Amino acid sequence: MKLPTKILEEAVNEISKLPGIGKKTALRLSLYLLKKDINFSQSLSKSIIDLKEKTQYCDVCHMMCEDNDCVCKKNNPFINRDIICVVEDTPDVLAIQNTNHYNGLFHVIGGLISPIDGIGPEELNIATLIKRVKENNIKEIIFALSPTLDGDTTSFYISKKLSEFNVKITTISRGIPIGGEIEYADEVTLGRSISSRINYNLK
Repeated sequence: MKLPTKILEEAVNEISKLPGIGKKTALRLSLYLLKKDINFSQSLSKSIIDLKEKTQYCDVCHMMCEDNDCVCKKNNPFINRDIICVVEDTPDVLAIQNTNHYNGLFHVIGGLISPIDGIGPEELNIATLIKRVKENNIKEIIFALSPTLDGDTTSFYISKKLSEFNVKITTISRGIPIGGEIEYADEVTLGRSISSRINYNLK
């Protein structure tokens, strides 16, 4: 792609590094930014820097938060604190919240057990989940992990770790297609999966 200036070329190259953004889209965005006034660019730059510098992750549930002020630490009477929904990452939390079918707590484990990729249980936030169950009288754990081989492996490992506790273990029903990703499921399907969750079977 031939561009008239080096500055424009650098802007296109940087923007095209974003997921789902090709060179042509990056060029359109660069030209759009060029037409806007300097205040717009400064505000955009500040919001990106603040996102990186001020975003934290809760030391309890590992969700994104600000100033360590996480929803799991607030005494909200509308949240069922007896249930924890286990998810892979933050986008899964947002997807489930948007269904309006779940009002419990979350726990972000930060990935899935994947021996092929060299990811073991130690690299995930599983120990803190066990600690929460042990210390907070949790009555139910819901596995809302993507229905893949790695997701099933992770669910099985965690359920074995929780077997010593008197906690009900369920998993979202398979309204989510096998091999699919939670983040990309439509809200109706995901909501029904949460509402019609089933007991997780170790066998």
